[in-house]
Amino acid sequence: MAIADVTIIPVGTGTPSVSSYVVEVHKRLQKLETEYSLKYQLTPMSTLIEAEVPTLYKVLEELHKVPFEHGAERVALNIRIDDRRDQSSSLEKKLKTVNDQLKDSRN
Repeated sequence: MAIADVTIIPVGTGTPSVSSYVVEVHKRLQKLETEYSLKYQLTPMSTLIEAEVPTLYKVLEELHKVPFEHGAERVALNIRIDDRRDQSSSLEKKLKTVNDQLKDSRN
């Protein structure tokens, strides 16, 4: 599994707020979740998506369309993909590894 950190920035919307676009993107993710067997997590600044790399590209293409469908005149899509092949990875495993090391450093 790979993990993508995705930020979709609608431009030309007439308002600095983007929460309504975030809602629409997450509605689309809810629909794609079962179709593509993916996991995702909303964060305050981006969305994390866990899936196989070919699936990620399909999902990202779908998500890129969402702001245009809701009136954006321009969309900037920032993507960072962590594709580790030497061992399995997941959102939960990455967090657990760091949290375990934090606990150990306190002792």
